[in-house]
Amino acid sequence: MRSEPETTALSVAVPAQVGGGDGMGRLASLVVRLQREIESAHTAAEGRAVIEMAKGLLMERLGCSAREASLQLGRLAEQAGLSPLEVAADLVGQAMPRAAAEGLAGEEASRLRSAENAALAAHDCEAVADSLLRHALAPLGAVAVALWAALPDSSLALAGTAGITEQECHRWRHVPPRLLTPARLALSRRQALHLSRLGDVGAASIAETELADHGRVAVPARVHGRTVGVLEIVWGADPPPETPALARQLESLGEVAAHALDLHEPLPTASLEAVYPQLRELSDLADGLDSAALVLAPAVNADGVLTDFRIHHVNPHFADPGGRPRAALTGRGLLEAYPLAAAPAGLFDAVEHVYATGEPFRAPLQLSALVDALEIHSRARASLSRHGACVLLVWRTEAESDRLANLLQHAQRLGRIAGFEEDFRTGEVTWNEPLFDLYGLTPGEDKLVHLEDIGSYVHGDDHHAVHRFLRTLLRHHRPAAAAFRLERADQVTRYIRVIAEPVLGPAGTLDGVRGAYQDISAQHWTEVALAATREQLAHTEAEARERNRLALRLQQAIMTPTRRAAALPGLQVAVRYRPAEQEHLVGGDWYDTLPLPGGRVLLSVGDVAGHGIEAATGMVALRNALRGLAATGAGPGQLLTWLNSVSLHLTDEVTATAVCAVFDPGTRELRWARAGHLPPVLVRDHAASPLPLGRGLLLGAVPEAEYEEQSVILQSGDTLLMFTDGLVERRDTALEAALNELLTHLPHDAPVDQLVDRLLVRSRSDTDDDTCLIAVSIS
Repeated sequence: MRSEPETTALSVAVPAQVGGGDGMGRLASLVVRLQREIESAHTAAEGRAVIEMAKGLLMERLGCSAREASLQLGRLAEQAGLSPLEVAADLVGQAMPRAAAEGLAGEEASRLRSAENAALAAHDCEAVADSLLRHALAPLGAVAVALWAALPDSSLALAGTAGITEQECHRWRHVPPRLLTPARLALSRRQALHLSRLGDVGAASIAETELADHGRVAVPARVHGRTVGVLEIVWGADPPPETPALARQLESLGEVAAHALDLHEPLPTASLEAVYPQLRELSDLADGLDSAALVLAPAVNADGVLTDFRIHHVNPHFADPGGRPRAALTGRGLLEAYPLAAAPAGLFDAVEHVYATGEPFRAPLQLSALVDALEIHSRARASLSRHGACVLLVWRTEAESDRLANLLQHAQRLGRIAGFEEDFRTGEVTWNEPLFDLYGLTPGEDKLVHLEDIGSYVHGDDHHAVHRFLRTLLRHHRPAAAAFRLERADQVTRYIRVIAEPVLGPAGTLDGVRGAYQDISAQHWTEVALAATREQLAHTEAEARERNRLALRLQQAIMTPTRRAAALPGLQVAVRYRPAEQEHLVGGDWYDTLPLPGGRVLLSVGDVAGHGIEAATGMVALRNALRGLAATGAGPGQLLTWLNSVSLHLTDEVTATAVCAVFDPGTRELRWARAGHLPPVLVRDHAASPLPLGRGLLLGAVPEAEYEEQSVILQSGDTLLMFTDGLVERRDTALEAALNELLTHLPHDAPVDQLVDRLLVRSRSDTDDDTCLIAVSIS
């Protein structure tokens, strides 16, 4: 059964509004007109295509020109007394066999015609199933066939079989609505269903034991747009491949099965009641109902396509929202009478679904009538069911009092609210059903608790709040409320809020009380959980702040705020460290300028991955290790190799980039190596360019990393820049492009102190990362 719990909008308009002020009506009229124009254009195009094909055939057979073929076609049409299009269609039809026009090969078309002829001559569905299997499906590899008829109650009835035992047919003669079968799935989806075996969708079906591993296909059996059943085919060991040709054959066989299953096939020239004998019975049934009802019959065009539903009968209880009499609706199309019912998920969609599948439909509907540009709404619960080929539409308007009572019940359920009333004059206590559940009692018990006695159910710590509530209510005759823990006899504790008001008599006497209980247990435990979460979050934030402060102090202790490096032989050096603006982003950037034994100078910058205390401690470990290793006199490449081992074995999985350089003032030779870091930049003769990139992975990546060492002879007046990526890194630009942009506007003639300050000011970095910068000028 198709059930729609939510309200579906059904818009209704009187015809006068459809083409006038109503926007939806104007749109519907425009769509109809455009559809007619498109159909006319398609017809004309198809006619021209047929005429051109006929002219081509004449040109081929007669060996004439296109003009002569056109003249010959005109003469044939004049002699036959037909239009050129009719003559062209005859010529093309003679040249193209029917099977080819249907898109089937000759052998396939022959089998299909044999099956059709045998099916039409068959006296029952059993013979039809046998004909379909023997003439059309067995040559394709099928071993069994079942014909299922769709019943109005959404169940399936076995109408005919072939290749299946009598005992199995007896077991599956009727399939209830909720049983999942291939036929049910094909009927619901309204399209062919192919299965390699039943277990693929967890379905069951006839001959499931004997043919469990065989492939199956379920094809909806349609006639005039209405699905009357399903043709189920069981393949042999090798199912045929799913091709367009096979799909066309199965669709044609489904139509053959549909004609066999349909007991009331429409006759285009007969009256509605002659075509649909059930209409008279349905009309009598509708007149006997206490609710409004419409009897609808399908309207099918000449091509067998469903276009609308004809309103055959309107019962006396029906009231048109637009105020039209019943006689004005009878005989009109549903879309003609109510054009806005064609809205998505509206009335027409529901009727079409019921007509096509036979599944009943029940759901609330909102009826909207548009009269003189004013919308008139009413609510109803609609019920749709198919009877033969016709649909019965019944809707029951909800009384306002019933609707409000239903709304109140849902509100009480959602709010977990229970009501009570106590009459002090008679001693009678009235509870609604939820209150019994709240106290853990069975509805109908005589153990109702008087308001004065609720203290025996209250937790000891909450007695004072309950006594204050009772005193305000019973002694001072004022409304009161209280929250307490309710301890039931079954040892279950509930958190309760109670609110009540006094009922006073004419003389001001207290005649009774009424009020409500609300179960707030879920709210209470939610608040407890939130409080615990807030406390844990506050503790975590405090820890994070403390770790950030420690990381910042450690960073500041190593990267001192001094703006000038120690004096170094033959060099003028300026250093800058710019920390991240946000404390939690304190990173592991470092720089170092260190005199070495023999007069040489160590220059280095590095960047440890990550932020926080771990990055800061990793930076300290690598910087100090490099200082100690540099005292050995080893070159930059060897120093980075050792520093890589430190990252792997003497720290907690630290990875970092670095560039290490050793300058000899006597020879002015600079030797350097890099570990995944930006290369140094040399400023010479007012031009800035990065030094060549040498091979070298970042520190801590692999155990056996090699670092290529390179050298350059510096000249007097040269300036060397070494920095971390925080100086140039941008979210929207590649690192190399950002570096080139910065070097293009480098202030070449400035002293090193001014140079580093201007570089920091002109930096367009937007990642809020730490930045270390060294500028070295050669004397």
